Amino acid sequence: MKKSDKPEEIKEVNLESGIKVKPVYGPEDIKDLNYKEDIGQPGEYPFTRGIHPLMYRKRPWTMRQYSGFGTAKETNERFKWLLDQGQTALNVAFDLPTQLGLDSDDPFAEEEVGRVGMAIDTLKDLEEAFAGIPIDKISTSLTINPVASVMLAMYLVVAEKQGIPWDEVRGTTQNDILKEYIGRGTWIFPVEPSIRLIGDMVEFCSKNVPKFNPFSVCGYHLRESGATPVQEMAYAFEIAIAYIQEVLNRGLKIDDFAGRIAFNFDIHGNLWEQVAKFRAGRRLWAKIIKERFGAKNPRSMTLRMIAGGGGGGLTIQQPENNIVRGAYYALISALSGTQTMALCSYDEAYTIPSKKAALISLRTMQILADEMGLRDTVDPIAGSYYIEWLTDEMEKKIVECMKKVEEMGGMIKAVETGYIQGEVSRQAYIQEKKIQSGDTTKIGVNKYVMEEEKAEVEIHQFNPKVADEQKRKLKEIKTERNENEVNDALIGLKNAAQTEENVMPHILRAVKSYTTLGEITKVFKEVFGEFKEPTGL
Repeated sequence: MKKSDKPEEIKEVNLESGIKVKPVYGPEDIKDLNYKEDIGQPGEYPFTRGIHPLMYRKRPWTMRQYSGFGTAKETNERFKWLLDQGQTALNVAFDLPTQLGLDSDDPFAEEEVGRVGMAIDTLKDLEEAFAGIPIDKISTSLTINPVASVMLAMYLVVAEKQGIPWDEVRGTTQNDILKEYIGRGTWIFPVEPSIRLIGDMVEFCSKNVPKFNPFSVCGYHLRESGATPVQEMAYAFEIAIAYIQEVLNRGLKIDDFAGRIAFNFDIHGNLWEQVAKFRAGRRLWAKIIKERFGAKNPRSMTLRMIAGGGGGGLTIQQPENNIVRGAYYALISALSGTQTMALCSYDEAYTIPSKKAALISLRTMQILADEMGLRDTVDPIAGSYYIEWLTDEMEKKIVECMKKVEEMGGMIKAVETGYIQGEVSRQAYIQEKKIQSGDTTKIGVNKYVMEEEKAEVEIHQFNPKVADEQKRKLKEIKTERNENEVNDALIGLKNAAQTEENVMPHILRAVKSYTTLGEITKVFKEVFGEFKEPTGL
């Protein structure tokens, strides 16, 4: 055989999820596929092709950029600017003290007030943040977790003050505490009482705020912390199952609340792997809700999700490349059939998004919706030999991963023992080693590397005067409010927390009297205690 006659060597392709990819796929790879049972029509069980019959042909995805910094007044200005630019919903960022239930005058809040989101101490702050914004027409996602119950109460009171009935309030609280123990770390209370607070919110919303999503399970943060695409979906589903079980134990039926469960997923990595994980996830979730929990209402079986680019896929090196990455993430999100898109901004490897970067991301989504044909037809990649084969493989992998968690006794047990934290950390280490070795290509990092001048990125300038302003306003509110009403509300809240009574009515009472976030959190700490990380991770 001549040298030129030798078979050409081709690179082996192994996806991050552990799936080996062949060079070519054909009919034999999907010969066992049943169209009705495995794919189906859009808007019909098992929802592989999307949860609505006409998807984007009828209405484009919601565009919801993550935003918030400094004071409520500054954040309000940014909200209005984004809405003026064509954004169709809001995604609210809170500063670290707020996320941890600390008031701005708490010594532990020093140097962090308003730094990575807006500072919220009392109802007054949230009133200012949404001044002039009709929250019955604008859906809002509140990115808050251990104190989500307090933020929901504040939001509902703001609605009341705007003359909006609760049954017209739309939006979401992130409120996914299990992923905080695994990934982000903004936890406060132990696992069991934290789950109880989620149950209180679901129960309260199902009876009083029917259009509101009381929690959004965040596979996003698991993925950003190092989880593979398979682990992202599997662990998110196991987290959701834990919350569902808590609510079912209270006597609610699955169809009473499953239609308001939301998910927040991540996008970075291989395009086809990302698309397939969402198609597989949508199909698997429908099966879980129907077969495991006995749902009758098709809406209960739908995987309702926000999916945008993950900052973990962006690079400090050659930051302008992140604009291109973001465009591909948006494409993946649209091909995946998301309901809401929140696209990362190119400067997020450096700072919270600047106005310019946020606008580029918004325009990217708008170009995709209005110029590129992504709204022409529903699920245009359905029937692809590779996509349908990969969707099946992803579903099998997700099921296998979920089985391991359930064999341990479920997600709560797996988090309390530190198993999930260990698995995610291990995977993060493996992936970082692959990037360092070049096994995983990252343009500008380990391939096409170049000597760079200082990157021209507008860094968000933290204003230390924000803390002074917040402290001044907080002191003023404490001087003006009725302390007897505050004390009575806190006593009622403590009594409810010590029993199985739903705490939401008591939080609402406290919020209306301008009790601070820190004062309410202190009551919960006294009753519930604080979470201690498992050792030996």
